[in-house]
Amino acid sequence: MIPFLMFTRHEPEPDSTFGGWLMPVVPPMVSAATGALLVPYAAEGQARLALLLACYAMFGLSLIASMIVTTLIWYRLTMHKLGPAATVPTLWIVLGWLGQSITAVNLLGGVAHLALPAPYSTAFVAFGLVYGVPVFGFALLWAGLAAAVTIRTARERLPFSLTWWSFTFPVGTVVTGTSALALHTGSDVVAWMAVAFYVGLVGAWATVAVRTARGSARGHLFRPPAPA
Repeated sequence: MIPFLMFTRHEPEPDSTFGGWLMPVVPPMVSAATGALLVPYAAEGQARLALLLACYAMFGLSLIASMIVTTLIWYRLTMHKLGPAATVPTLWIVLGWLGQSITAVNLLGGVAHLALPAPYSTAFVAFGLVYGVPVFGFALLWAGLAAAVTIRTARERLPFSLTWWSFTFPVGTVVTGTSALALHTGSDVVAWMAVAFYVGLVGAWATVAVRTARGSARGHLFRPPAPA
């Protein structure tokens, strides 16, 4: 619905793209990962097969749409720079679909044998790594870029707002995605990277939660911005 409105009613400016544009297109990826956990409990036969295929379809839907939006974000950053400081945390939202897609494709690969025969089920297992490892590399690149931009902005001024929650869920998906890769590859290095991301997630969540509680108690966090 939101892409339809953007195509037909909204009039976005060339510099209006930001990480929040990913919010409407990431949920199908979350559903794909969650659906993988339900596949073993679906009735054997056509019901289980339909659920598995639907999860892969949602994976593809969200994947392609997220790639398009991320390309627009990269273009905006290149041509129009960072924009308002309050939008900088939303750069981390890109990690959301990256990590969640790695998680989804590996979870689905792990249960594909319950609904599909070989060689298709084994192909989906392999696809988890063939897709996941390269995308994890891009996730590391984006995490480094987002961290550098955030630190640069914080040195100048990065006021607290609810966009700071962008530091939490996206990093959480990288934790689950990295954990899935560590499980399927047996790599100790990847396992320790999952631990490192988890430590960062806990620290970010605690910081943002405390700041949100403090701002809510003082009553200024949810006030509308002052008129210019």
